[in-house]
Amino acid sequence: MSLISTTTSPDQKRKTHFNCQNLSSQPKKKKKKKTFFSSYISFLWRVLNEMVEIKRPVIKRGFYVKMKFLHKYGRQQEKNLCFKYYKWALWVSLTLYFFTSYLISHKPTPLSKTHVSKSSHASRVLFEPINNSFIHQQTDNYQGLLKDLKIYVYELPTKYNTDWLSNERCSNHLFASEVAIHRALLNSDVRTFDPYEADFFFVPVYVSCNFSTVNGFPAIGHARSLISSAIHLISTHYPFWNRTRGFDHVFVASHDYGSCFHTMEDRAIADGVPGMLKKSIILQTFGVTYKHPCQDVEHVVIPPYVSPESVRSTLEKSPVIGHRDIWVYFRGKMEMHPKNVSGRFYSKCVRTEIWRKYNNDRRFYLRRNRFAGFRSEIVRSVFCLCPLGWAPWSPRLVESVALGCVPVIIADAIRLPFPKTVPWEEISVFVSEKDVGKLGMILEHVAASNLSTIQRNLWDPDVKRALLFNDKMLDGDATWQVLYALAQKLDRSYRRSMVSS
Repeated sequence: MSLISTTTSPDQKRKTHFNCQNLSSQPKKKKKKKTFFSSYISFLWRVLNEMVEIKRPVIKRGFYVKMKFLHKYGRQQEKNLCFKYYKWALWVSLTLYFFTSYLISHKPTPLSKTHVSKSSHASRVLFEPINNSFIHQQTDNYQGLLKDLKIYVYELPTKYNTDWLSNERCSNHLFASEVAIHRALLNSDVRTFDPYEADFFFVPVYVSCNFSTVNGFPAIGHARSLISSAIHLISTHYPFWNRTRGFDHVFVASHDYGSCFHTMEDRAIADGVPGMLKKSIILQTFGVTYKHPCQDVEHVVIPPYVSPESVRSTLEKSPVIGHRDIWVYFRGKMEMHPKNVSGRFYSKCVRTEIWRKYNNDRRFYLRRNRFAGFRSEIVRSVFCLCPLGWAPWSPRLVESVALGCVPVIIADAIRLPFPKTVPWEEISVFVSEKDVGKLGMILEHVAASNLSTIQRNLWDPDVKRALLFNDKMLDGDATWQVLYALAQKLDRSYRRSMVSS
């Protein structure tokens, strides 16, 4: 479990460090060190004694002096003292030399340290694959699960979908799952060209590709009218909508608050899900564990879109797989003006608190400006912060997992996509919004305890594959997971209900 208690006391934290220190210095190592030095000192002492005895002068062979000492042993005692001094100095010098050489050649590895320092981060990631190919054929237990599922894809006029692709961003931005799912279904084995044998009907409307000329973000004010127009079209020309009022029809709503079609939660709640969609199945990125008007409809929680090609390219360009020199990473919007609209609602001030608390903390790499190469920073990071924005979900969730950075999820009551395939509690760290001020302490605790286990789980190729949409569906990828979820809802199939009756 990577769900970390945020009430760890300083005494407990000191105890954890103490135990780690004990583990890093086992008694056997001390015993071996004592045997080595005892043998070495004994041997050195014997050799030096022999060397000194061989060269020791006879008593009567002294230096000639004109003055006669009254004590005939005075000269002998002086020479003996001199030899003892030289023997002692030589022994100390050689001992220091060999002792220093021993320490240098037996320098402990960073993994033996109990603290988390920036220099030790690279050695902590031990479980990343040696190659960059993580999308492979799925295991045998997946085979046959979708063989009986049939989906009819409506062929709508291009103004509802493909005309929007003239803007390249339409198929690459975070809401582009509506495009990817449509493309994958067109070439999928589950597609049927006979609507009378279909279990579900997919309505391909791209409502998130109307990019604002002001800020460049998708404007979804037209979403309701565009979907309403599409429903009017299919209900007029086909009999399938009218027989169930859309009960077996599927739409994608990959926006902040799903089919509420609004960026701000208060407005989304006020508008609610359009009545025309309330009986249908919605594939949406929004999901919470409590009752919410924007999920008051049959739905499947899906991941935001992240280009598989961008992930693959980043991994291929990564200079050293496993080398992570950034401890905690975040790049994105951090509102510094709490009195304006964005400041009052955006991220519930969580991102503001992160900036204020950790902007000057050298362990945290926080940036507010945009950077096209941000994925090259993720692949260098140990922990990636995934705080809520307008909505609880974030594309950082997918980017972090796909690039091997432990996601730190700061979004209370969030529901995450495909929990049967993606073990979120085993690959992530969850931090309560109210505990964001303790973030540094919490991550230090994780690093000192179960970080390696989380990283091992994170690099499961099945997990990565399940969160990425491909234009041509791969077994086990995000579109496959959507179809598998729909296969669990076959009780909504009008065709099957007629057959069984």
